[in-house]
Amino acid sequence: MIDIGVNLTNSRFAQDLEQVLERARQAGINTMLVTGTSIESSRQALALCEKIDFPLYSTAGIHPHDAEQVDENFIDKLTQLAQSAFIKAIGECGLDFNRNFSSQESQIRIFEAQIALAAQLKMPLFLHQRDAFNQWFSLLKPYFNTVPAMVSHCFTGDKKQLLQCLDAGMYIGITGWVCDERRGKALQDIVKYIPLERLMIETDAPYLLPRNIVEKPKNRRNEPCYLPYIVKILAEKTQYSAQDIIYYSEQNARRVFQLTSSIER
Repeated sequence: MIDIGVNLTNSRFAQDLEQVLERARQAGINTMLVTGTSIESSRQALALCEKIDFPLYSTAGIHPHDAEQVDENFIDKLTQLAQSAFIKAIGECGLDFNRNFSSQESQIRIFEAQIALAAQLKMPLFLHQRDAFNQWFSLLKPYFNTVPAMVSHCFTGDKKQLLQCLDAGMYIGITGWVCDERRGKALQDIVKYIPLERLMIETDAPYLLPRNIVEKPKNRRNEPCYLPYIVKILAEKTQYSAQDIIYYSEQNARRVFQLTSSIER
């Protein structure tokens, strides 16, 4: 299995990262994408990829929450980071009008710049969206044919939004949100519309601990080793077998992010 979105630079992993990686191995995780959400976290993610003895790759981007904390030359810094063979996508980037930790104007400006960068560098986009679908989609629309791939990370939208994303050629990342029988019920009802050829799976650890874990960890921290719980719910809510979900999500991730095991560490 490939976990396409895990925040390994989060401080909650600082004390036991090696054990977290070992549990991931034992659970069948063979590759992970470490999410970059700022210049600093993108640098930290790249540093992990370079030193950790595990098939890790990463993204480089500015999360909408951090849109007002960027330097004027943030695009130059992202461009430099993207020269590394470990960096496989621009992001996590997008719009978040739910929390508005940064102004909507700043979010839009920073997002537009990253979309253009992905098109320029011919790299996939790793996308965030919350309560901003129409604006988000309209900004992406001119680039559907120039950005090689777009991944809607941690999709939590409705059926209409899902079908719009699929019609636009996007890939859909499903997290532990789908394991929540309360707030994730609407997502459970529509995952059957995602073709296997467009499905990816991710934990977004340490966030979104799957609620279908019987013996939940005392620290309530999500880990990559819990990815099978997401597969389990997807298999229950679709016509797909767990084996097909695992196979296709891995093939999709390897193709979109051009993942190999040949990079020298």
